[in-house]
Amino acid sequence: MNKPQEDEIIRRVRSGDTDAFGSLVDEYQKNVYNLALRMTGSPEDAQDMSQEAFIKAYNSLSSFRGDSKFSVWVYRIVSNVCLDFLRSRGKNQPMSLNVELDDGETELDIPDLRSLPEDELERALTRQAVRDGLEALPADQRQILLLREIEGFSYEEICRILDLEEGTVKSRIFRARKNLCARLLSGGNIPEKYASEEQKKVKA
Repeated sequence: MNKPQEDEIIRRVRSGDTDAFGSLVDEYQKNVYNLALRMTGSPEDAQDMSQEAFIKAYNSLSSFRGDSKFSVWVYRIVSNVCLDFLRSRGKNQPMSLNVELDDGETELDIPDLRSLPEDELERALTRQAVRDGLEALPADQRQILLLREIEGFSYEEICRILDLEEGTVKSRIFRARKNLCARLLSGGNIPEKYASEEQKKVKA
């Protein structure tokens, strides 16, 4: 859905056409659910967080300024809803790096680890190590790494999602990468010959 279409739907919702909001839900519910799933690690919690995010989005639509896409705005809502949920639990939740597609669930490739060999066993072990490492991170560090490394948002988009300055976003991503890298290295979960390469990425 392009932005003019979004703008028209939002105008209709603001004018009292409550059914029009369903078009936005249909367009983005899968992506919203997938982010919630990766943050909470639970399909049930992800469903609840997704519903809560869309309710918040509907009730707050008057505050949507339209200077970014609706998807960026709703990602901000769902990521914060999930972050509040994790903090309220007082501990990290088992997480998922899978995404739901039309034909079922599939494992998600990890963009930051594409330099690793294609050997499937090693990739599987690395994927599990990264999953465990992300799970061990503080919720806010997990949030920002998911947005950058898994969802692939730009720094500018993350600034809008998290309502932060670009310098703050970059420093938080740096700390999160450094923390994750340190956990992987200390656990022996990155082959020694790739350790220096991963450390270079942390400095990037």
